[in-house]
Amino acid sequence: MTEKYSERMLGDVVHRLWDVKQTGLAGDAIGLKIGWGKAAVHRHIREHGGVRPRWGRELSGRSLSMSECESILALKGQHGVREIARRLGRSPSTISRELRRHCGVNGYRATRAHALAFELARRPKEAKLNTNESLRIRVQNDPQKNLSPEQISGRLRQDFPDDPEMQVSHETIYQSLYVLSRGGLKRELVKKLRTGRTLRKSKHSTETRRGRIKDMTLIADRPPEAADRAVHGHWEGDLIIGKDHKSAIGTVVERKTGYLILVHLTPGCNRVDAVHDGLIRKMVDLPDLLRRTLTWDQGVEMHRHKEVTIAADLAIYFCDPHSPWQRPTNDNTNGLLDWSPKVGHQI
Repeated sequence: MTEKYSERMLGDVVHRLWDVKQTGLAGDAIGLKIGWGKAAVHRHIREHGGVRPRWGRELSGRSLSMSECESILALKGQHGVREIARRLGRSPSTISRELRRHCGVNGYRATRAHALAFELARRPKEAKLNTNESLRIRVQNDPQKNLSPEQISGRLRQDFPDDPEMQVSHETIYQSLYVLSRGGLKRELVKKLRTGRTLRKSKHSTETRRGRIKDMTLIADRPPEAADRAVHGHWEGDLIIGKDHKSAIGTVVERKTGYLILVHLTPGCNRVDAVHDGLIRKMVDLPDLLRRTLTWDQGVEMHRHKEVTIAADLAIYFCDPHSPWQRPTNDNTNGLLDWSPKVGHQI
């Protein structure tokens, strides 16, 4: 073990950071909550790619706690193994094994012993994409075809139904892309993901959303017929934002057929008004049977949704916060559009 022992290595300390992060606080606020510096918080999150580590929250069971290690250090010069075990409520073999394993050149040291136990408890398992070259090559090539990790995993199960070694879950692919220590896939493949993110983003946040839309009707109240794609006229919509947020375009997709309508938004105009005018202009021309519902996320551009509902005779429903999977047809279509903000294209 080359890393010096620190309380920051302990699972319960690390997971307290991730618990606080999940509430939606920024790095400096997280640091104040757990006693870390802002830089240390950001460095830890980036090292793990925005993904909560899998290793345990604390050492338990046969593993000795830090306080027990300190007690062994204090007692070992005065008492034998059996007396130390009796005082700690442990088996003599546990104490004997602890002293035998962790007595270095300078004797038994509590901090070194606990750090070694912590590293052993993590038991890092080598990633499947590290050991299976054929699987790794297949997965690395698929993002070049604009396939999401979910689609890659699904195709592997379809192409190799009887070969578990050529199957991998989408979460394993995300872990190999985002978590540096997991390895297996080239880091630059992250840029091929449709989100373009270099860190995983939490789906949960308790922070109050700014500019919350008034009088929203949530997706839970949407007619059941809109969910099974059996009837025409149910749409999903969102915005694609251009480079530096200077331009945008609205995309509205019909759930049953996948038919796409693009809503032009004039650059520089008020986006709320532009979405209001654009949606009305596009949707009123549709036949009544093709104008049943529209599902959108809770973006501030929909502040005038009630006026759109009245003018276009179109019921509008809103997804739950941070839930793009509730409008899957639109989210997938946006990811497939031939457009990339990274190369400077303007909409």
